[in-house]
Amino acid sequence: MNSNSNGLPPRRQAPTQSGASGSKNGNGKQPKKKKRMNAFGRILLSLLVIAIVVGGGYAYWVYNQVVDTGIDKAVPPGMSATTKPITMLLLGTDNRPETGTYLSDVVMVASLNPETKTATIVSLPRDTRIQLDGYKSNKLNSYYPRFKAQEKTTGKNAEDQMKEMMGKYLDVDINYTTVLNFQAFRDAVNAVGGVDVTVDKNMCYRDTADGTDINLVAGAQHLDGKAALDFVRYRKSNCNPKTDESNDFDRNKRQNQVLNSMLDQMKSLGGITKISKVIGAVDKNMTTDVESEQMKNFISTYWNISTSDVHYTPVTGEWRSPYVYINETELANAKQALQDTLSGKVTASPSGE
Repeated sequence: MNSNSNGLPPRRQAPTQSGASGSKNGNGKQPKKKKRMNAFGRILLSLLVIAIVVGGGYAYWVYNQVVDTGIDKAVPPGMSATTKPITMLLLGTDNRPETGTYLSDVVMVASLNPETKTATIVSLPRDTRIQLDGYKSNKLNSYYPRFKAQEKTTGKNAEDQMKEMMGKYLDVDINYTTVLNFQAFRDAVNAVGGVDVTVDKNMCYRDTADGTDINLVAGAQHLDGKAALDFVRYRKSNCNPKTDESNDFDRNKRQNQVLNSMLDQMKSLGGITKISKVIGAVDKNMTTDVESEQMKNFISTYWNISTSDVHYTPVTGEWRSPYVYINETELANAKQALQDTLSGKVTASPSGE
């Protein structure tokens, strides 16, 4: 599930009505290159794993803690995740009090098969140009805010519209949608009491438009949720004097530091209580149509899934401003990978590691 990070800088402004969004790199122009899942995307996925598929000796305890997580609605007949392969759309938005925006900077579709105990996760670049019958051509990350803005006039739920659109785009029936935001990450770090990391360089970046204020000093640090998010998001500086820029390798190492520290905190004394707080933190910043009982089904079925049986399939493309033009071969392979997992063609690794 490893991948290089290549997200865009913090946005200054993003409209919610039209769904349009702009982007540029720190040099004002961007050469042709492939887009990969950004750090927040991997963090989003990791938080879902921590909060929903925790496993080990905590599995039964966690199972009984999710009574109030998910919607208060019965699981439809034949839809139990214990027996039926399930597909879920995962969205990570930039929504936070400072902006009020809903750009879906992380778009992933996960298929899970209870019989084979395997999962496939397809990730799409946020600036993917979508050309789909019935939809106006635009960037992928613009559709969710557009659907949110239209909810009152159309009477259609934005999450349902995203589920329908992405199902059509990937040729797969999507059963559920789960949306997480930046605050989920901040609160999850705070829930475990902060994280101990080594800040690899001085970091300074400010954006008054969205409230970004990154100001970290190199060295061993104990970071709260806000500072930890700054730590993993930092890429370039606009301060005077400027601090050194970060490359993808640096950001990957920082993200791993934070996640490893979170896991260490939850394994420490009082870890069970911390897991409960993490679940609560994610739940407060999560929009989902997964039923509460189905949440339990997911945990009882997948808590011991091997990391080697979670297959990450990023779809890349070529950047030609302002879009990413998807590699059609990779897209076709991703569609097939989702179908193969659902049909049971993808089997668990013999080692179970």
